[in-house]
Amino acid sequence: MLILIVEDERKIASFIRKGLEAEGYTVDAAYDGEQGLALAEANDYDLILLDIMLPKLDGVTLCRELREEGKEIPILMLTAKDAVADRVQGLDSGADDYLTKPFAFDELLARVRALLRRGGPKTLPKLQMADLVLDPSTREVQRAGQLIQLTNLEYRLLHYLMQNTGRVLSRTLIEEHVWGSSFDSFTNAVDVYISKLRKKIDWGFDKELIYTVREIGYVLKE
Repeated sequence: MLILIVEDERKIASFIRKGLEAEGYTVDAAYDGEQGLALAEANDYDLILLDIMLPKLDGVTLCRELREEGKEIPILMLTAKDAVADRVQGLDSGADDYLTKPFAFDELLARVRALLRRGGPKTLPKLQMADLVLDPSTREVQRAGQLIQLTNLEYRLLHYLMQNTGRVLSRTLIEEHVWGSSFDSFTNAVDVYISKLRKKIDWGFDKELIYTVREIGYVLKE
């Protein structure tokens, strides 16, 4: 199960993340609303834990935007606001549940389990380019029938490329959708991870699928 935490208080985000990872969940974290929206749009999360009071884009607006895009990811609102009007606003924006800070981690965990059960198993359409197949439901990647083991970031990068097959993606677009707004644009992380991905899905196969577009970025095509 893949969970996204969108919480600007890093100590709280770290506490929740460690607790969930100890329970066997895979967890990503974003520290402002814009970064959270970019990650939620680029990845297939099973659940989002969403703070309301966020910099750049508040949680209510983020939740509403995801629902308007047709995303049905279960969303649990986390906030220090406990007024009835605040809870109603959060739920009306499309949230599935609401938990007021401070909270006991056991209660958070119980609500996470309940929402994941309610969401049920997701069956998402597979993405395919030539003999490369990515299954978002299982996060399994195969090339020519051979299973390819990817890290979380490599998977995100490949998923974004396959969602945009044939489209030239600039490094900036890749940064925004895979890493979010916290990305340090002075690093060459995009190039490094493209190189790692090429070694796994291109090397040793008949055709290359990832191409460099000079001075712009990358494209996945036959």
